[in-house]
Amino acid sequence: MKKLINLTLLIGSTIVFAQTEKDTIKTNQLEEVIVVSNKVPRSKELIPIQIESVSQREIEFQNYQNTADLLANSGNLHVQKSQQGGGSPTIRGFEASRVLLIVDGVRMNNLIFRSGHLQNAITVDENLLENVDIFYGPTSTLFGSDALGGTVSMNTKKAKFLNNDTKFISGNVSTRYGSVNEEKSTYFDLNFAGENWASLTSFSYNDFGDLKMGKRRNKNNAYFGEREFYVETINGTDVLIANNDKYIQKNTAYKQFNLMQKIAYKTTSGYNHGLNFQYSTSSDIPRYDRLTDVSSSTGLRNAEWYYGPQKRLLAIYSLSKEKLILNSDFKLDFAYQNVEESRHNRRFGNYNLQNRIEKINMFSISADLHKKFNKGELFYGLESYYETLNSEAYSNNINTGIVSTIDTRYPNGKNYMMRNDFYISYNEKASQKTAWNLGARAGYTLLHSNIDDNTFFPLPFNSINQQNLTYSATAGLIHQPSKNVDLKTNISSGFRVPNIDDLAKVFESGGGFVIVPNADLNPEKTITTDLGFVIKSNNKRFQIENTYFYTRFFDAIVTDNFTYEGQTTISYNGINSQVLANQNKGKAFVTGFSTNLKSYLFNNLQFNGTFNYTLGRIIEESGRSPLDHIPPFYGKLGLNYARNWGTLEAYILYNGKKPIKDYYLNGEDNEQYAPNGGMPSWETYNFKTAFKIIKGGTLFAGVENILDTQYRVFASGINAPGRNIYGGMKYSF
Repeated sequence: MKKLINLTLLIGSTIVFAQTEKDTIKTNQLEEVIVVSNKVPRSKELIPIQIESVSQREIEFQNYQNTADLLANSGNLHVQKSQQGGGSPTIRGFEASRVLLIVDGVRMNNLIFRSGHLQNAITVDENLLENVDIFYGPTSTLFGSDALGGTVSMNTKKAKFLNNDTKFISGNVSTRYGSVNEEKSTYFDLNFAGENWASLTSFSYNDFGDLKMGKRRNKNNAYFGEREFYVETINGTDVLIANNDKYIQKNTAYKQFNLMQKIAYKTTSGYNHGLNFQYSTSSDIPRYDRLTDVSSSTGLRNAEWYYGPQKRLLAIYSLSKEKLILNSDFKLDFAYQNVEESRHNRRFGNYNLQNRIEKINMFSISADLHKKFNKGELFYGLESYYETLNSEAYSNNINTGIVSTIDTRYPNGKNYMMRNDFYISYNEKASQKTAWNLGARAGYTLLHSNIDDNTFFPLPFNSINQQNLTYSATAGLIHQPSKNVDLKTNISSGFRVPNIDDLAKVFESGGGFVIVPNADLNPEKTITTDLGFVIKSNNKRFQIENTYFYTRFFDAIVTDNFTYEGQTTISYNGINSQVLANQNKGKAFVTGFSTNLKSYLFNNLQFNGTFNYTLGRIIEESGRSPLDHIPPFYGKLGLNYARNWGTLEAYILYNGKKPIKDYYLNGEDNEQYAPNGGMPSWETYNFKTAFKIIKGGTLFAGVENILDTQYRVFASGINAPGRNIYGGMKYSF
């Protein structure tokens, strides 16, 4: 009798591993996607919104260097990078604070998540993940504020109890080396299992050297982004140094450490207790794009520009019990997060290093309930978050050691934000052919920011207060006119409440621009309609899924020209800078479609293909102009061959051209880091393998960007990796 032991999913493709008693693997049928969330049905077929998933087995096979690369190589997400130690996912043209990141059901988005580009995704190590679920479109009804473009839900591995499949002591050890940045990574986990208790300890370490770009010209496009010079400080003096190898992007190296400890305990009365502790930290991470800014007088503008160690601590206590309240399954989470991030920079020839440090505390409590009926499922619950921010700043002279006070990035007084929400969602399979969903969320948010000392940058106000009632709703329908066709439609609204970063930040955006506070911002709101259809074969060997969406964006917050005390330019950090500010630009729209094809050409050989297109425009009286964060078309094509002895995969990642006329200038599209005329199209060819060499042991090897193409991803400030030859091994015991 066959027993399904695992489900491996490449975003945009599905690979099924089924095991018989003789350990023979068959891969000849597409399988249903199982979603891991307390707020939706487990079966994707009962959910009207677009969802893709990546499983633990797929993460291990692909051997991504970090979680941002996991998403970037999916073919269904666009990821921007300003430095090697980063990665900012874009879903349907929304990025950063407009995409919600969740880890183990707890929001990562905090009160200083910016609208630009973020690197927070890398603080969740890909080795710790059991799966990733990606929800497309406004999912504020399910998950709250910020989920305008979608939600990335990351679920870490669980502590396993003792049973027929789990030994008292079990674990995994893996190592990996990558040539493109001399990556040296190692990971281990150890699980202690009892009948009523379990413990899981995980640790990983990554050492990334300077990143090599490709050497081969991208089609007929000119070479771009080569690192010909860099800055060193020799005997206390900044010196411009010629790079011995212009294809090595000097000052991109960093290291990262990740630790996770889980303890689970279940009582004889049916209560489940869980402790979940996660800690991540890094070395300093150079901000590469800023280190390449050109100066006519000194060659390069900045001598130093780096993020300090990005520290993330998460602690969760969970309590759950089936049918505890109103015959509903109940789960209660108490969580605490502590996040520290900092920025350190100085100009060439200026030996005063500016240091700005942000410390965030997040306290949360959530109660999720789930009740089953004859034909439907009810999900409902409460969430409450309280966040605080302490913003500090100082400068120190690297030669004399003299310390001085400077202006902080955010208000230097008391800063806090509170969110309180109630949600409800009902899914019903009304008949064998029809299922539907209704959901709603309502809440209240409070923000306070106080400027204790405005010596450095006097503003026309010393405190900012906002209170907002928030709400969203969703309705969806799934209909199967035949067993080979699924029709899906969904309409949903989303919201994003302005945070401290939106309202109160003073920030130099580079290139002679400075962003100043604007206290008159309103929440962003969206309404999205999805229309999708799935065509599949009777034998489950072929499936094509298409999703079309149209989003109306109200009170969209964009960075644009502004006046400060009647002036369009001000002197900031000694530079005459044009004034910009975050503003509600009224209306905008984002529309597009995605296609996802998967088919078994033969037994064990599967073809996968994805295509994504997005268009965004700001609607003004004077006409329409480009909305930022809109990537060019992109996708993935691949073949996967799987047998019981291993897996082989060949795939192409591709991006279309982003012409300069479609850029949002002086915004987050970063036209200053693109070639003249915009970002060229590109594609890479890749090949990966995994072989079972001994019992419990798997050897991984592959080549990424085989042709060593030189290219840069849209809106990024660093060239993408060149040819990467990697190898690694995993041993399970």
